[in-house]
Amino acid sequence: MNQDKKCNVVYSTDPNFENNYNDMDDPDTIETNNQNVRIWLDRRGGGKILTVIKGFNGPASDLELLGKELKKRCAVGGTVKDKMIQIQGNQRDKILRILTEKGIKAKKAGG
Repeated sequence: MNQDKKCNVVYSTDPNFENNYNDMDDPDTIETNNQNVRIWLDRRGGGKILTVIKGFNGPASDLELLGKELKKRCAVGGTVKDKMIQIQGNQRDKILRILTEKGIKAKKAGG
């Protein structure tokens, strides 16, 4: 059995089979030193302003979790799509502080 991948064995005919799934450590999926995150402002129709976070390197599930946390901590709405996070309003300073707390290298970009 390949130890690099996790699997749930439903049935095995091997009498010496041992399920080592619980012994495996979960790797840290957000590698903070590889991040090149940029925080942009985008103006939509009707004068609405969005804060857009681009450049996150990692699985889509981590991007979803980060988007959810940012929306919650900024107390605003938003969405995650096309490998970027969109947060309602001008939240660049607050988001930059949150990402820095998490150890993610980020900087403001654009106007």
